[in-house]
Amino acid sequence: MAKQKGDKRSGKRLTLLQRRDRKGYLFILPWLVGFAVFYVRSIFLTCQFAFSNLTMDAGQGGYKLEFVGLENFLYAFRVHPTFKQILTTSVMDMVIDVPLIIFFSLFMAILLNRKFPGRGLVRAIFFLPVILNSGAITAALDLSAQMMNGGVTSQVTEMQTVASDTVAFSMDYLIDMFVNYGIPAKLLDYMVQAVARINDIVRASGVQIVIFIAALQSIPGSLYEVAKIEGATGYETFWKVTFPMVMPHIITNIVYTIVDSYTGSDVVDLAYNTAFAQFNYGLSSVFSLVSSLATCLILVLVCGYIQKRTFYYT
Repeated sequence: MAKQKGDKRSGKRLTLLQRRDRKGYLFILPWLVGFAVFYVRSIFLTCQFAFSNLTMDAGQGGYKLEFVGLENFLYAFRVHPTFKQILTTSVMDMVIDVPLIIFFSLFMAILLNRKFPGRGLVRAIFFLPVILNSGAITAALDLSAQMMNGGVTSQVTEMQTVASDTVAFSMDYLIDMFVNYGIPAKLLDYMVQAVARINDIVRASGVQIVIFIAALQSIPGSLYEVAKIEGATGYETFWKVTFPMVMPHIITNIVYTIVDSYTGSDVVDLAYNTAFAQFNYGLSSVFSLVSSLATCLILVLVCGYIQKRTFYYT
């Protein structure tokens, strides 16, 4: 009898993995509540607007909906002059920027994780663009730029014109040199686009660098000691220890980067202007739904591919 009671008591105990899962669910519970209360209704209304023609009722207030079926979708893909081009450009920019941001963030995190004088200042400098991207600071910078028109600004413009000519000459020379070396044209185009986007890549890498630094600091030092004892080189240590241990955080950064790239894309601006400048809420809802579905599809494909190759340290 005592043994049976002990078995029943032990059966009620949660394993370590179950306790961790419960803590994870508690951690995301506020987000789930907010999603169910606020966002689900917005998604439902967006889908409703996409299949309807919305007109504002100035007399009684509110709006009226007239069901039109797929008319808004057909107009977006067959008649609208710029939607398909903007959507394609936004997706291609996302495909180009996300790998560059992830690689750059991981590289900088490895460098900033080392001990050197002024490390805290350098970390703050790389995180500074995240702060400068806030709405108030961006508006202040735009206003200051407008107030500086003329005078010194005209001289700077002339200097930039001369510099751009020099850079163009140098880029043409380098491109011809790489072509002569037999580098594939697609790879060369990707490299040129990466160099042209370096400013955007650095500006969009602040949060990812912080996440990677936290991931690197959570790696047990005993793994590096074992690798050193076994005679592993720095290259082998990175691919056998560092990279597998930060793979879960790579997925986190990919999700954040794709969503951040989507929220700042031109297709979002197009949907916003269509709704609040042209007051065509049905067509704007179509733009939002199609672009959101495209982004979700990219997330599922990328995360599903990486998830199968991710090592989770417990």
